[in-house]
Amino acid sequence: MLIVTGASGKLGRKVVENLLLHMPAREIGVSVRDPNKVLELEESGVRVRQGDFSDAASLRHAWAGAKRLLLISSNAAATGGNPLEQHATAISVARDIGVERIFYTSQISSSATSYFPPGRDHAATEAMLAESGIAWTAMRHGFYAASALMMNKRGFDAGKLEGPEDGKVAWATHEDLAAADTELLVGHAVVDGPTAPLTGSESLDLADLALIAGEILGKPVSRTVVSEEQVEANARAAGVPEGAVAVMLGYYRAARAGEFAATDPALSRILGRAPESMRTFLKTNL
Repeated sequence: MLIVTGASGKLGRKVVENLLLHMPAREIGVSVRDPNKVLELEESGVRVRQGDFSDAASLRHAWAGAKRLLLISSNAAATGGNPLEQHATAISVARDIGVERIFYTSQISSSATSYFPPGRDHAATEAMLAESGIAWTAMRHGFYAASALMMNKRGFDAGKLEGPEDGKVAWATHEDLAAADTELLVGHAVVDGPTAPLTGSESLDLADLALIAGEILGKPVSRTVVSEEQVEANARAAGVPEGAVAVMLGYYRAARAGEFAATDPALSRILGRAPESMRTFLKTNL
């Protein structure tokens, strides 16, 4: 059986939808904290069980019979939790129940010295996987295109993108990454260890996004650089959790350092087509 964790999230749900095009529903299981959020998957014949990364016993039940496991990375750090502790629990359970291969959603910033806090967590998790004795694949995703919208929605609406100095980012959509992950999960492509960067075909910074958005919206959209101190102060005044502030500031620092800029043909090669461009994504979603 193939188990997908986090199937109620955007990526996990899209992966399951893709898997259903390749294999019978009875061979797919999902592990979610709240099964009520994925009732339609259960109705389609997918096995749905409750599982929480902080509860090893729940994972053993949710993953029973698993041969392949998609471990979607925890975002617990944004709210003060410990994703590495959760990942360690997940890997330990997978080893105990005989999982043959773990597929882990990593990111192109994966490095012990990354300016981006999740990048450091991804590197530490990849190290755990390398020491686990289980075959593993880490899908090093490009930065989600949807994050560009989430981080800048107010700016797009106001016609003014504000933030600290940034750098180029090879954005990739959830849809393309879910499709590529699925190809790996079903064995159409095989990678041991980290994949090449799974990115879009061009790198764009906020100034580039402002220009594209302006053309799409038919109005000027400017790019204004403000200090990290101002952004941090505004976030704290708005009650943003400490972990989320660290991730936000780390994004800008890592972007300036070029951690998200690399493009690679790996995503296109796995998909058998060009990945969706940021212009097309923005035109559809702005």
